[in-house]
Amino acid sequence: MPHSVSPKADSHNDTNNAAEAIMADAPIPNDNSQQNADNDVAMTEANAADVPATDGEEKKEVKLEDLFADAADAESDEEFPSSRPVKDYFSSSPEAPDLPSEAPAPAASSNPELLRIFYQRFFPWRYLFQWLNHSPVTTNTNDFVHREFAFTLQFEAQAKEVYQRYQSYTGADTLRKDVVRLLPTRFEIGPVYSTNPRERKMLRNTSAFKPLAKELCFDIDLTDYDDIRTCCDKANICNLCWQFMTMAIKVLDVALREDFGFKHILWVYSGRRGAHAWVCDKKARSMDDQKRRAIAGYLEVIRGGAQSGKKVNLWRPLHPHLSRSLEILAPHFQTDVLEAQDPWSSSERAEHLLSLLPNKALNDSLRKKWDSSPGRSSTSKWADIDSLAKSGASKNLDTKALLEAKQDVVLEYTYPRLDIEVSKKLNHLLKSPFVVHPGTGRVCVPIDTRKLEDFDPLSVPTVQGLADEIDSFSNIKNEDHEGGVAGEEKGKNLQDWEKTSLKPYVDYFRNFVVALMRDEKEPKVKREREEGESMEF
Repeated sequence: MPHSVSPKADSHNDTNNAAEAIMADAPIPNDNSQQNADNDVAMTEANAADVPATDGEEKKEVKLEDLFADAADAESDEEFPSSRPVKDYFSSSPEAPDLPSEAPAPAASSNPELLRIFYQRFFPWRYLFQWLNHSPVTTNTNDFVHREFAFTLQFEAQAKEVYQRYQSYTGADTLRKDVVRLLPTRFEIGPVYSTNPRERKMLRNTSAFKPLAKELCFDIDLTDYDDIRTCCDKANICNLCWQFMTMAIKVLDVALREDFGFKHILWVYSGRRGAHAWVCDKKARSMDDQKRRAIAGYLEVIRGGAQSGKKVNLWRPLHPHLSRSLEILAPHFQTDVLEAQDPWSSSERAEHLLSLLPNKALNDSLRKKWDSSPGRSSTSKWADIDSLAKSGASKNLDTKALLEAKQDVVLEYTYPRLDIEVSKKLNHLLKSPFVVHPGTGRVCVPIDTRKLEDFDPLSVPTVQGLADEIDSFSNIKNEDHEGGVAGEEKGKNLQDWEKTSLKPYVDYFRNFVVALMRDEKEPKVKREREEGESMEF
């Protein structure tokens, strides 16, 4: 049965009707709005340190040289210097552990009642507005007013969907009202245009309507890993294959920060099987398509579809970005690919591995050994490459070429697989953070890169779970009140999202937004100070 939540479930909702006029967490325009917003930012800054780069803690101490051991000792020492203690992970042939069964996905939820409750009471409209406006109030910028929003509307009676583009709003409250009224199954965020998108048809010169700015975005989807993941396929995911997403976030996050100097990068769970990155720095938002294509091309390594052969073709010596990526990915290749996925367990998959190696004689020897040992694990097969190469199975073996081929294999099975088109165009739209995925009911929450290894996509809040949590909170408060405790004071000043498991995700987003607004404001303050000083005699 559909879950029913009374709009008077707690004292906070006694003002529910008034919220339709001015929502509780929206910036209220008045003469002191800028000062109040600045005070709010100042109070939050102590807890709003810039979200740091991806956690570098390794799951398992794997020396990168060990992945390419014995293929070319001299080249390996020069290519991958390391101060980490040597540990031999390929001296034995442990069998891969049994894979855990996939956790069931939450029930699909696009119930209009639940969606309305979520967007009325849980969605962080205020912080979404501040994030896109880069300021607490609209008087300082058109970044929100000229921003495009797009809705996917579901008409069950007609069994069809309608995609509604070029919507724009004067503030968070007007956007909220429209979402609550229309209840889109999803809504997307586009660029900031030269004029209000709703007024584009009123322009005499239609060419004057053009996108000016948008976050640099990246989209990664686990379906693009179907040819290498063995635990799941299509829209299904589990914690084993989610590690591919963890690898991707680590590699891209450090590259965007260290190679391009970006600072404000928001990673968001897509709600089912992927993740999105929003690079929010001002210099990223103002890039044209040519610069976006250049960055996308810099980060794109895996090319070719699921049925294609070799997907990694690189110049040597490797670019520093790729050498660094190999260092990051080495422990994941050992534990999350060789052991957890066992990608070459079948003869067909093992043949793909052999097709990536450069020496026919070595390949024949490997094939013979593996055919005589059915069920040999991928960890053992990977170690066999070096052991047979060292034994002289091929007299004309080019050890340097073998080393490079093994590096390419590691990258093919670990490096991020990007939906590159999302990153190339300024006018590309992307799903908003905190929307509800219509198929899973999960909220598209931000991913805290400080705790990246702990993120579990199967345990993020769902719209049904949040409705249950707020009911439980109200029941506990009522019980406290009946027992003589000042229950009416408990939670009186809390937003509904603060009473649920959504709180840490909204807190993270709020701190991210505060840090972004602070950096947007500081250059202006510094410039005004310098101009003032230049006027002194």
